[in-house]
Amino acid sequence: MSHAIQTADLDWQLVDGIEVPVSKQFGDVYFSKDNGLLETRHVFLNGNDLPTRLTDLKPFEYFCVGETGFGTGLSKPDLIRALNVWPELKPLADQLISQYPMPIAGCHRLSFPEQRFSLDLWLGDAHDVFPIMEKTAPVNAWFLDGFAPSCNPDMWEENVLNNIVRLSEIGTTFASFSVAGVLKRGLKNHGISISRPRGFGHKREMLKAIWKLSEPANSGADQDITQKKTALNPELEFNVRQIAVIGAGIAGLSAAWAFAQRGHQVTIYDQSAPLAGGSGNPLALLNPKLCPIEQSAEHLMTLAWQHALTHYAKFKAFRPIQVSQLALKHPETLLSLANEYPAHILSVQTADEQKLHTEYSSLKLLAAGTISPHQLRDEILQHPNIKYIQAKITKIEQLSQPELFENENCLGQFDHALVCSARETAQFFEHYPALKPIRGQVSWLNNSAQPLSKDTAYNYGGYCMQLDDTHLILGASFHPGREDTEVLPEDHAHNHELLQSVFPDYAVQRYVPKVRITFLYSVKCSLNRKFIVLPV
Repeated sequence: MSHAIQTADLDWQLVDGIEVPVSKQFGDVYFSKDNGLLETRHVFLNGNDLPTRLTDLKPFEYFCVGETGFGTGLSKPDLIRALNVWPELKPLADQLISQYPMPIAGCHRLSFPEQRFSLDLWLGDAHDVFPIMEKTAPVNAWFLDGFAPSCNPDMWEENVLNNIVRLSEIGTTFASFSVAGVLKRGLKNHGISISRPRGFGHKREMLKAIWKLSEPANSGADQDITQKKTALNPELEFNVRQIAVIGAGIAGLSAAWAFAQRGHQVTIYDQSAPLAGGSGNPLALLNPKLCPIEQSAEHLMTLAWQHALTHYAKFKAFRPIQVSQLALKHPETLLSLANEYPAHILSVQTADEQKLHTEYSSLKLLAAGTISPHQLRDEILQHPNIKYIQAKITKIEQLSQPELFENENCLGQFDHALVCSARETAQFFEHYPALKPIRGQVSWLNNSAQPLSKDTAYNYGGYCMQLDDTHLILGASFHPGREDTEVLPEDHAHNHELLQSVFPDYAVQRYVPKVRITFLYSVKCSLNRKFIVLPV
């Protein structure tokens, strides 16, 4: 995944009043000219026995579908145009379009909690993507889609099929519109049983397969071509889970929300109050430092930023803004990112184009945002599956299930316990990385005489943005190895000096700052690499 994602170059053919997208590169259609929706139901849904298998799922049972290619997964305007063919899919199509990711390589998580499924959409070349997929759970059914092997042979090569099988298990089923020899041979080489039932429309055959337990070799002929029901998963226990979360900062609240959205019951414990620590700042800024585009598929911050934009937009606590990242060091490297990323993500502003007088050009991130932590807290704690209890957890005992204690008082037994309590986490584990405290103080002050626009924040080693109608927030001091919590005038002076170093005309006014102390924690792991864990 060394290049930016290129969206498809299309022709559109009108067939019986329906617009059908055709790839100019591969000379193949994105869906059947007869009826793409009916073909999908016949080949992929019925071919994997999904109507029966999904109906028979128990509550909270997990089922995974894998697909090669993403059908009409084109640029967003082309996707909208293609999906307009099927008005019956509009409610789901609108949800897909609202979350559809930017054309940046890597894994993109799209969530549909009301429909009880999520979609991990991997953008990139199949040869690069499949080898790095972790098998956290086996794929239960495969849609072997994509352009025909004669048009796009790379999609059907041995390396891709080997990884498809690696991600599967006994009982996994496979379906495809294609019965090409390369596909049949590839699956048979892994011991997967093939059949060729009738295809859709004018196609005589399609492929239907299942990975069964090893059987004696036969003559090598295909098995009978009638569609048969495949075995369901063995009977398992699937129930609502009781989950404890220790710590009610942004990390703990977010973890609780994720489980609650899946229907589980969550109890959050905190020794003080939600957002009592560093997460309690009045405003949080979603402002990633993006990597060169060729590293985007492996760069955690770049991937997390894209997911965060969609995730936080579901909350009233979120407000989309833009961030001007001033080019203080290595300006050519920073500003060149604007030409690497897709349009409407980054732009370059010269010093003369800045709203505030400065000598520095900037890279403007057009897709950023602010989050009000306290409003976010209130929204999360309103979830009917979440309960908050103030208690200082002093011990976790792991018997058949985790038990939580406040001193000698047992607070309950849970299916799972998550510890999200920053430096306090180490007390619960025998082997845990040493956490290094870093003192950070932010300031906010009255700027009602000269407020900044609320749609832009500024990053310059420090940062500043409009907190509300009358206050500016700026920060932050940075003192590794310190954990003192008193408010220090010299830290306020430091924050103001950072602002003055880039916006001298604006910072010349004399402000009386209000105060807030926050702590960031640096985690030193066994590889001697440092990570900063921020309340984002």
